[in-house]
Amino acid sequence: MLAIKPVSLAAGLYLVATPIGNLRDISLRALDTLASANLVLAEDTRVSRKLFSAYGLNTPLSAYHDHNAAKRVPNLVERMQAGEAIALISDAGTPLVSDPGYKLARACIDADIDVVAIPGASAVLSALVSSGLACDRFMFAGFLPPKSGARKKALDEVAQVPASLIFYESAGRLSATLGDMLGVFGDRPVVIARELTKKYEEILRGSLRGMAKDLATTKLRGEIVVLVGPPAHTEKWDEAAILHALEARIGELGVKRASEEIAALSGHKKRDVYTLALGLKRG
Repeated sequence: MLAIKPVSLAAGLYLVATPIGNLRDISLRALDTLASANLVLAEDTRVSRKLFSAYGLNTPLSAYHDHNAAKRVPNLVERMQAGEAIALISDAGTPLVSDPGYKLARACIDADIDVVAIPGASAVLSALVSSGLACDRFMFAGFLPPKSGARKKALDEVAQVPASLIFYESAGRLSATLGDMLGVFGDRPVVIARELTKKYEEILRGSLRGMAKDLATTKLRGEIVVLVGPPAHTEKWDEAAILHALEARIGELGVKRASEEIAALSGHKKRDVYTLALGLKRG
């Protein structure tokens, strides 16, 4: 077992990133902080106890979630003002990313209490850097509404953002969401990142049209991140750029899927890109 080093923590709120699947994806500093805090707040203490058990952590755990946040915040702020160091973790990944920790962090800042981030695993960034989409500009849009009408409205609000878009989605709604994305965004590159860092991790790449068709009959399981490429460039790619992109993608995706992806990126018609791809394949 790793030697956890107890540290003297100043009073304040410590936002500690925890693994998103693989329990070894946690920093030594995170373990030291969790071991040294007066209290650790967790979304679901049953989930967090698995991490605590794996590393021999004995710090008191207390539930903090959407349903009790408003009631708990005043007392937690008082405890930190009295000198306590309180750590906040989510079930997986970095706190405040699609979880209720924002309310407590905001209350601490308003009360002039230190808020300290202990960095680590993030499903958003892990999915982005392995996606193959542009990473220099991206927008995380969290969970989409469960109903199609509200979901389409939310998608329309970000449709023209010149960046890679990142969403969390449930496996059960994935097919419907891809259909709505195709309707609102048109055909763009899409990446589905599933079960990141876990045994059955899988990353699917293609176009919205192709992916929506494939997953209409194939049901995925697990925790899912959906990434969509930015709107097509206003200037179309020249033939040399298309051929270069096809050469890089045909080996992995095949002629049809690579053509769909590059057509969506380049602003050219799919049949024209497909013709170029066939020429490359025949060689």
